[in-house]
Amino acid sequence: MIIGICGGSGSGKTTLLNRLYTEYKDLQPSVFSMDNYYRPIEHQLIDENGEVNFDLPTALDVDKLVSDLQKLVRGEEIVVKEYHFNSPPDKHVLITIKPSDVIIVEGLFLFHYPEVREVLDYSVFIHVDQKIQLDRRLYRDQETRGYSREAILYQWENHVIPCFDNYLLPYRDDADFLFRNDRNADSDFDKLTTEIALRLDQQKA
Repeated sequence: MIIGICGGSGSGKTTLLNRLYTEYKDLQPSVFSMDNYYRPIEHQLIDENGEVNFDLPTALDVDKLVSDLQKLVRGEEIVVKEYHFNSPPDKHVLITIKPSDVIIVEGLFLFHYPEVREVLDYSVFIHVDQKIQLDRRLYRDQETRGYSREAILYQWENHVIPCFDNYLLPYRDDADFLFRNDRNADSDFDKLTTEIALRLDQQKA
């Protein structure tokens, strides 16, 4: 079963992924993060003000991403460079992802790339108030990436929000499950895992 998780920046994709991994740890799920396919900064597009825009589908090496995902789905082991924002490309750690009966795929452009969307058995779209998303982004990018508040707000208004509106929001209603990552998170997680368990049982039958 291939489960896809999509959501905007700061929506809680990694947190939900980790909760699902823990829930199904006995099945040893494969975790496929689309973040590991970001192109080097010199290959990213520049906006009209000379700022690098990472929030475009072209920011990722789509051919490599799709090729690796298809290999994993076929039951083949893959090796990828684990992406860390502050690390130069030659310092990224190589990680081996082994195939599994359960594969969890997460990323901003989960639905935008047809080759990714078509392999999913079950998809989750995370919904959260954008003020909460921005607060999380401000904390993360100031603490771990060294960005100024002004730079973060510029990216938010000019890159992040347009990305969400153009490449995520149009697919929200196509998801199998809308996960409300707010005070409803625990109850929605229970509902989500119940639905996934039913799907897993159906596929075993």
